[in-house]
Formats: sequence, C-alpha cells, structure tokens
Amino acid sequence: MTDIGLRYLAALAAIADEGTFARAAARLGYTQSTVSQQIAALERAVGGAVFDRPGGPKPVQVTPLGAVVLAHARELLAKATAMTTAIERFKAGDGRIDIGTFQSVSTVVLPRVVRRLRDEHPSCDIRLFEEETDPPQVSELDLVFYDCRVGGDLEHLKLLDDPYLLVATPGAAPAGPVPLACLDGAPMVAYPPTCDQPRLERELARHGVHPLIVFRAAGNEALLSMVRAGLGWAILPRLAVHAAGLWDDTTLRLHTLQPAPHPRQIHLLWQSARSHSPLTERTIAITTQVAHEISHELDDSGATTA
Repeated sequence: MTDIGLRYLAALAAIADEGTFARAAARLGYTQSTVSQQIAALERAVGGAVFDRPGGPKPVQVTPLGAVVLAHARELLAKATAMTTAIERFKAGDGRIDIGTFQSVSTVVLPRVVRRLRDEHPSCDIRLFEEETDPPQVSELDLVFYDCRVGGDLEHLKLLDDPYLLVATPGAAPAGPVPLACLDGAPMVAYPPTCDQPRLERELARHGVHPLIVFRAAGNEALLSMVRAGLGWAILPRLAVHAAGLWDDTTLRLHTLQPAPHPRQIHLLWQSARSHSPLTERTIAITTQVAHEISHELDDSGATTA
C-alpha cells in the first residue's frame, strides 16, 4: 500500500469521472499508455482490479474494490490540493504570526505595522499578545517587542531610541531642562522595577539622585492620573508621552532632564535558532521602516517641552 502515489489516485479519479482512459489522459495531460501504466501500478498495489473494461466505446466501470479506493482517493486528493494551496499562501505571506508587545508600542508602532501587513496580505493571521514579563517570553512567539537588551539565545534588532522626559503639573518644575539633582528626594510615580525601569533608576542613583517612589503602576494612564493629582512627578519615555497625547495636554508639562538619562531602547526579539516564515520576514522589514518613520516624525514634529 505504501507504493500508491497521488498520481495513481488522480488517474483513478479522472477515469471514473471521464469514463474512458483516453479522455482521462487528455484531462491530465498524459498519454493514454501512461495512464494505463498508472492504473496497472495502482491495481498491483491494492491487489485487484479497480475497473471493469468492457471494451469498445462503452465506458469503463469502477469495481467494488475500485469504489473503496476511489472514495479514499478523492479525500486524499482534496487534502493534497488544500495543502498545496496552504503552502502557496504561506510562501506568499498569508500565514500566521504571533507577536508580543507592550503598551506604548501597541499604541504607536503596531497599528501602522498591522495596517501595512493587512494591506499587503489581507488573509494573514496576526495575533498580538500584550503581557510584559521580565524576562520576555519569546519561545512561543515569532517576534517580541521589548524595551531593553536581554540575555539568552535571542536575536536583537534595535528599532529606535526612546528618550525619557519629566512629566509634572504646570509650575511644579522650573522652565527648561530640569537638573537631575532636583529629583533627589522628590516624590515620584514610576513603573514597576521590570524591563528598562531598573536601569533608569540605577542611572539616577549613579548621579546621586534617589527619588521617593510613592506609587508604582504598569499603566501609563494610572501614572499620569497620579501626576495630575499632585502625588508626584514621573519620568516617562517619549513613546508613552506621545501615545497619551501629552504634547497638547494643558494639565501637564513636559521637561527634558539635564543631564539626560540614556534613552530606553526598543528592540525586536526572536529566537536565534528559529526559521522565519515569509510573513515574519516581511513583518520585520515593515517594523524597521515604521520605527524609522516614527523616530523621525517625533524628532521633527516640533513638539516642545516647558
């Protein structure tokens, strides 16, 4: 039975449909002798005749054994056709991609990436997972956005630098760049100590700056609400500021810091040993382009700080 090839089953189905070996051969693009040889090989494999051949102009008849084989042949041929179609769609970029993300990337970067992917490949299956873990969970995903370099068997593609800004209520901080020294002992709201936040706090400590962290939250809106309420200042990356629309927010003021902390770095991660699908390769290319555009737009937007 292992000697049964799809071409034998295709010949069986074509003859059953057309009624003669000659018409089946014309449909398949073979010679009649080739089709006869394929059916002979099939009959040897199944151990009996699959057609009764009355001779003359009369159409051939499927034998009882042939009917059993034909029923399964049609199922196998349909599955083979579906597999071929799926492979062709996969190679064309209409596969599935699983992407890990976090809030400011989800708001600013990914919408552009998803829109362009869907424009190019309307049938692609894009699945997004927003769960910030430290370290990032890359093993089950094709690509992961992350805001710092991590160890392990991972590839890192740096997308952009994301400078930090001080967020305060109007008049709470002096106009212009705010010296880091002003933050020593000052009440601050901040992200939990995961991802890039520990590096930022270590950098402040190296400058002798030890803010009083009075509230931690992963959500940008929670932190901004507490700044508006006067609980404390916040140091947030520019993408988060942009995502929240703070450039035109009259309830808050944005300040650069002097000296400026090293910016957060947004990376795209994937497992080193993983082979990329065409859709993943295209996603990497589009994401790189989008990140470049966003970085330049923010640099050139004319958005000012107090």
